[in-house]
Amino acid sequence: MATKKAAAKKATAKKATAKKAPVKKAPAKKAKKAAAPKAKRKPNAAFMKPMTPSTALSAVVGSKPLPRTEVTKKVWEYIKKNKLQDAKNKRNINGDAALQAIFGGKKTVSMFEMTKLINKHLS
Repeated sequence: MATKKAAAKKATAKKATAKKAPVKKAPAKKAKKAAAPKAKRKPNAAFMKPMTPSTALSAVVGSKPLPRTEVTKKVWEYIKKNKLQDAKNKRNINGDAALQAIFGGKKTVSMFEMTKLINKHLS
């Protein structure tokens, strides 16, 4: 029996080495066309359209019409200046009296919810 087991082990060893044949990699395909020079990315016109802030929002960002991007930047400047970002969870903003009027009376708002609430105050 010992010879049969030894022969069986040799056969499996040969099969294992046969399976480990080197795999040939396909050559990488080259681009058929030369890449066209990238045009400068144009901002979406909807984001750049000046919007008039409500009276509650104008207390934070000013009363003149601004694009949505600038309104968000100004709100963040106000939050940083008054240290209203939550110390433990940086994604949350603790609203003071001016921001609570914008946030619909909520004391704490996530930064993702903040933009949604700000958009309600733009027309």
